[in-house]
Amino acid sequence: MYLKASAKTSPAGPLRSLARLGLLALALPLTACNMVVMKPSGDIANQQAQLIVASTLLMLLIIVPVIILTLVFAFRYRASNTQATYSPEWDHSTRLELIIWGAPLLIIIALGAMTWISTHKLDPFRPLERLDAQRAIPAGVEPLNVEVVALDWKWLFIYPDQGVATVNELVAPVDRPIHFKISSSTVMNAFYVPAMAGMIYAMPGMQSQLHAVINKPGVYDGFSSNFSGDGFSHMRFKFHGLSNDEFAAWVERNKADGVALTKELYLDLEKPSERQPVRRYSSVAPGLFDAVVNRCVDGSKMCMGQMMAIDAAGGGGKGAIDGLASKPWSNEQKRIFVAALCTPDNAGQYASQWQASATRN
Repeated sequence: MYLKASAKTSPAGPLRSLARLGLLALALPLTACNMVVMKPSGDIANQQAQLIVASTLLMLLIIVPVIILTLVFAFRYRASNTQATYSPEWDHSTRLELIIWGAPLLIIIALGAMTWISTHKLDPFRPLERLDAQRAIPAGVEPLNVEVVALDWKWLFIYPDQGVATVNELVAPVDRPIHFKISSSTVMNAFYVPAMAGMIYAMPGMQSQLHAVINKPGVYDGFSSNFSGDGFSHMRFKFHGLSNDEFAAWVERNKADGVALTKELYLDLEKPSERQPVRRYSSVAPGLFDAVVNRCVDGSKMCMGQMMAIDAAGGGGKGAIDGLASKPWSNEQKRIFVAALCTPDNAGQYASQWQASATRN
């Protein structure tokens, strides 16, 4: 009898095994998930993660009851349930209308208030007010300045105060505010270190900013989160969070082992290339980042800032720039650019003259 009973109930065993295998198959893709966005190591990214959680929970206050009530109503008022109330003439309930419209309205107001506050509080242009939720920034601590240039397809990091630079390697001390200035050489990219802060666009001819901090030592992934061409997939770098002493030693190693980053070397580095190894530079040409932003590194083009200064002072006068020397933008393009009005070396002199002329007029 025992054997017969076991034989009758044995099909449940394979069914349970299949169910477990099914759950395992559904969970398997999750093993590749990286939860760094929800468990970051920087205060700005941590506040952003908390905002995501709070917003999700607020929305679930409506979503979960609606899903439950949909299933309850479908079951209770099914055609076969003759015990359910049948009111074909019913058309309105003030109490129900208040619930249907009032609850979502309150949640939208709460979400709007959270968004407005966090948008200003987490503005990437806004200097940091704390290291984390428990610690303020110590008196006398200055932010680490880092100039970021998105190249095709690699990242250039310039440390103007330390006088060094790197390619595809970002290093910063733990618990020290970081002030990033971000630009691009050719096309739009997006600078993103998920463990530290949200992504910030890098645009040619423009400068964006980011204030952030890393609170835990470690090595973190950084990449471009905006498609920019063939080498986009490999446009990645490592971000090292070090102690102050380790960061100082890293700077000294760069100065001892690196080469000078001249404007000529930058122009060669700017050419498209993929899978570039880490490079280190012991010194940086003065004003290189500003020249990148103003698109006049090679010295033969007028800087964008000076063009705008001339325009603000009234332009190039009668005939505009028709009589001025011009050069092809590149060998492949037919566009031209002005080359004789001023150059990066004498731009300030000409801009001052134009400003003085505008003032007199």
